[in-house]
Amino acid sequence: MVSLTSQVNHLKQSAIGGLTLLSSLALLVACTRPGRPHDKGQKPFVVDCLLKTTPVKNQGASPLFWVYGMLATIETEHLMQGDSVNLSPAYVARRVMGERAQACYFGGGRQTVSMRGMAPMLISAIERFGILPYDSYPDTKGLDMGVLGRAVAFSARSIGAAGGGLSAFNAQLTRRLNDSMGFLPLHVFMLGAEYSPVEFAHSVCLPDEYEAYTSFTHHPFHRSFVLEVPDNTERCAFMNVPLNELMRLMTRALSQGHPVCWEGDISEPGFQVGRGTAELPSGSARPSQELRQREFERLETTDDHVMELIGLAHDRQGRRFFIAKNSYGEVGPFGGLMFLSADYVALKTVCIVLPRCAVDSRR
Repeated sequence: MVSLTSQVNHLKQSAIGGLTLLSSLALLVACTRPGRPHDKGQKPFVVDCLLKTTPVKNQGASPLFWVYGMLATIETEHLMQGDSVNLSPAYVARRVMGERAQACYFGGGRQTVSMRGMAPMLISAIERFGILPYDSYPDTKGLDMGVLGRAVAFSARSIGAAGGGLSAFNAQLTRRLNDSMGFLPLHVFMLGAEYSPVEFAHSVCLPDEYEAYTSFTHHPFHRSFVLEVPDNTERCAFMNVPLNELMRLMTRALSQGHPVCWEGDISEPGFQVGRGTAELPSGSARPSQELRQREFERLETTDDHVMELIGLAHDRQGRRFFIAKNSYGEVGPFGGLMFLSADYVALKTVCIVLPRCAVDSRR
């Protein structure tokens, strides 16, 4: 019998190494029963497949879940192909902050500089700005992006009101970001060659490599639509499919060694980071297309968080679970991983992003 802690340690040690797909493992995982954190009783899971990942990161005091979750998905897709990739969320954060700060300046400093977003927006950001390896521009510990955004907006108002001009604002913005996040490398050096961030990004992720899906009945199925959630500021479009098809897409992708970027509601009481699980309350109605739609329209299902799905599991009762890699650091009993019940995923998923090749393989 092997604990998930041991397996997590194995993943950490070999995360940037060669290809590993832990499929059909008889791996028992100890999990505290929901609602009884000190109960000595165990609730075992059997892990059916577990994909390779980079080390768990910590988004800290920032709403950059969409950056961390989507980058983790891209990293795993490369690792599963035998490629070593560990990418910098801080680079994306800095470039997006600069872009939104300039928009704030031209808006007279009246709008906020928010760093919220959705997973597909990360693909767009990489296309515009490129990407850096994590070691070239690591996370800044303890940086509060909300505080930084408010300071930047204040500068936009002050300099704009004083007639200082865009050059003065950009100079102050650069100094502030350098002080907060460190100086930004201009090039990537890898295997004896030099690349710009955009050139490096072309080897990491192209715009058409990933597809975004959702499942709601207020738009026709098998057509794309702009999802009506507050963070969709870039008006990203999602292919709309029935719920059973959405669930099959996720399960099939993971079973075939492809990660899935999951975006959904974590405001429910059953989402317990400290216990490493997310489940619907006991006795809840079985998720259906109609129930999903009703809770979304009543704003009971909200777009709160993004995580990478990296595996599948089931418990002794045969209930299915998705294994997620979170971005809150190595918290909980599973070192930053979480088990989401299939019912929770069916009801509380807002959207998913997955590699196009995982979708094409089913056709």
